[in-house]
Amino acid sequence: MKVFLLDLSICNGCYCCQIACKDEHAGNDWMPYARPQPDAGQFWVKLHERVRGSVPKVRVSYFPQMCIHCDDAPCMKACKPEAIYRRDDGLVIIDPARCTGCKLCPDACPYDAIYFSEDLNLAQKCTGCAHLLDDGWDVPRCVDSCASGALRFGEEEQFKEQIAKVADDQPQGGKGRVFYVNRPKTFVAGTVYEPTEKEVIIGATCTLTDQVRQKSYSVQTDGFGDFWFEGLPDGGTYSLSIEKSGKKKVITDIDATNDVNLGDIPMGLA
Repeated sequence: MKVFLLDLSICNGCYCCQIACKDEHAGNDWMPYARPQPDAGQFWVKLHERVRGSVPKVRVSYFPQMCIHCDDAPCMKACKPEAIYRRDDGLVIIDPARCTGCKLCPDACPYDAIYFSEDLNLAQKCTGCAHLLDDGWDVPRCVDSCASGALRFGEEEQFKEQIAKVADDQPQGGKGRVFYVNRPKTFVAGTVYEPTEKEVIIGATCTLTDQVRQKSYSVQTDGFGDFWFEGLPDGGTYSLSIEKSGKKKVITDIDATNDVNLGDIPMGLA
């Protein structure tokens, strides 16, 4: 069975996957796999950009989204004319010859991965470039065009170790043929400075404590007075202790439901 593996830690937002999908499918009729994808309005691979935190403590992450070719596909169950089928390699295909345009499958898809073409009266989505695979290609066009290697494709056995670590932690939910690894975790960041001298404080010990899990993390401020706690568990409420030269500052009840920039934190020194 085939799977897609997306390493979000090295996706650099180049949009090559989205562009390659358009190049392969827009204006091209690949019957019996798919009719032409419209030039606009449909993205069978769509790159989402997420800005996390706030200036100047910002991280930008990218998330390519496509049909996840569900193992228990709701679209297949909803399709009255039985136009949606699963191939032996696991890819879920909408048969353009059998689709009647009833529009039941787009509503059934929990990931908004199925589009409807009014011009063709047809439901459409990612095919995993099944026409290329059957023609001898090893990977779909989106994977072939991925310069960073963030998007990979192959047999499930090939990626079994990575899949075992993330199978129950997928940002799209559900179980299918698309797996995301190294998805961004929450961060808490800030800058420590001495208000009288108006200088950043270098080497202050910052300890972040999860008030529920009672787990602590420790870093020191860098040459810019900055501290970053990255890779934190989703959600959680934290307290922060900052210490340097006998002085201590404590901040409590930090809500890390989303990424947190605590801004400039004043701290007097002895």
